[in-house]
Amino acid sequence: MIGIHKIKVLIVDDSAMVRKIFSEELSKDSMIEVVGTAPDPFIARDKIVQLEPDVLILDVEMPRMDGLTFLEKLMVHYPMPVIIVSSLAKKGGEVALRALELGAADVMAKPGASYSVKDMSEQLIDKIKAVSKVKYFKRDVHSKKEGIEPVKGKAMIQTTNKIIAIGASTGGTEAIKEVLTRLPAEMPPILIVQHMPQYFTKAFAQRLDDMCKMKVKEAEDKELVTPGKVLIAPGNKHMVLKRSGAVYFVEIKDGPLVFHQRPSVEVLFSSVARYAGANAIGVLLTGMGKDGAKGLLEMKNAGAFTIAQDEKSSVVYGMPKEAVALGGVSQILPIDRIAQSIMDHL
Repeated sequence: MIGIHKIKVLIVDDSAMVRKIFSEELSKDSMIEVVGTAPDPFIARDKIVQLEPDVLILDVEMPRMDGLTFLEKLMVHYPMPVIIVSSLAKKGGEVALRALELGAADVMAKPGASYSVKDMSEQLIDKIKAVSKVKYFKRDVHSKKEGIEPVKGKAMIQTTNKIIAIGASTGGTEAIKEVLTRLPAEMPPILIVQHMPQYFTKAFAQRLDDMCKMKVKEAEDKELVTPGKVLIAPGNKHMVLKRSGAVYFVEIKDGPLVFHQRPSVEVLFSSVARYAGANAIGVLLTGMGKDGAKGLLEMKNAGAFTIAQDEKSSVVYGMPKEAVALGGVSQILPIDRIAQSIMDHL
C-alpha cells in the first residue's frame, strides 16, 4: 500500500532477547514499523533525534541511566508518547506509577507465567496505535497542580444500596485520581477497573489511599462492598459484583481476556447492571478500545445513571467514544466535573 503512514517505534531495553522478541512481534502488524532499538538511554537519545519515532517503548532498569531518569528528561526536552514495559515485580508497581506521573502514556508488564508473549503483543500493538495519536507538549515535570476543589453539597447524600462503578485504561490513573480526590469520605462504595498488570494495581490503590478521604484498597475475593470504601480490581483478575440479600460483595476470579483485558471493565459493568440496576452510577473514563462500552449500555438500560469522560480531557478517546456511539451514556463531561455530577445524582 503506497502512501500509508506507519507508526514508527523505537524499542529501548538492555536485553537483546527482549529487543528481538518485541521487534519481531510488532513488525507483524502492517501499521507499525520498528525503526530501531537501543540498549540504553544514551544510545536511545541519539536515535530519537536521528529516527524521529512516533512512540517509544521503554524499559525501567537499564545500565548507565535508569528509565525513569531518562523519561523525566525526555518529557521536558523532547516530549513524545512513551509506553513503559517493566518486569512483573512488586517494586515495579511503584515505578510504574511514578512513570505515569512523569508523563508516560501507559505501562505494561513483560510476559510472564500468567501473561504470554501473544497476549502481551496484542495489547502492546493496541496501545501503540492508541498513544501514537496523543499530542505531547513541553512541560515542567516539577510543577505542582493547583489544589483540587472538593465537590459541593453532601448533606443529603444517600449511601444505602448505591454502587458506583468506574472503568478506565490509557490515561486512567490520573483521571481516577482527579475524580476520587474530590469526593468526601461518606460515599457509597466505588468499584474500579483500571487496565494495569498484576502488582501494579496494589501500588496504585495504596497511592490513592494516601490521597483520598475514602479508604482505597486492592479488592480481595468475597470482600464486602461497604460505604466509604473504594475497591480496585487486581491486575490479571476479573472483578464482579455479587449480592446476597441486602449485602453486596465482590468476586475476584480468573477467566479469558475480554477485549484483550483482564481485569475487564465490561465484566464489572455487566455484573453491576445485573445486581445493582437503578441503584448504580457508571463512569467510563479515558482509554483505548471498546472495553466497558456495552457494559455501560447494560447499566443504563437497567436504570443506572451513566457518565462518559469527554474527548478534550481524555488522553485517548476510545472507550468513552464507543459508549456514546452505542447510546449508553446519560451525560458527557470533562474530567474535572465528573465528581460533582456523581454527587448530584446521589
